[in-house]
Amino acid sequence: MHAETTTDIDAPPARVWEVLMDLEHWPEWTASISKVEVLDAGPFAIGSRVRIKQPRLPATVWVVTALEPERFFAWRARSRGVDTTASHRLQARGADGVTFVNAIDQGGPLGGIAALFYGGLTRRYIAIEADGLKRRCERA
Repeated sequence: MHAETTTDIDAPPARVWEVLMDLEHWPEWTASISKVEVLDAGPFAIGSRVRIKQPRLPATVWVVTALEPERFFAWRARSRGVDTTASHRLQARGADGVTFVNAIDQGGPLGGIAALFYGGLTRRYIAIEADGLKRRCERA
């Protein structure tokens, strides 16, 4: 399953990245996440682990697999036969705007079954996340 949302945000790329990197405060701006716990000390980097609790889903540990500061990061979670990769991409629209692309890919032996049960919820959650990021970054 692949789900993706694209949202224009009227804020400088550095501001949007700053909000994204303030991981433990995500629950303040997106209802799709109830708790974030950074599991490793030090800077956010490839290999960093983050536990995320979302409504109606079990807590999941995500491991950063790709990172381009101020442009892109991806992380991966594995649980019970489902392999999930989520990516967060910022595409600058001049100095004061960003197109945010938020995507999730699910696979693995039980990925198809997970998509049947949770596909709609997953799509709603990535849209909620994108809308919340937009509101947080554009506020005065």
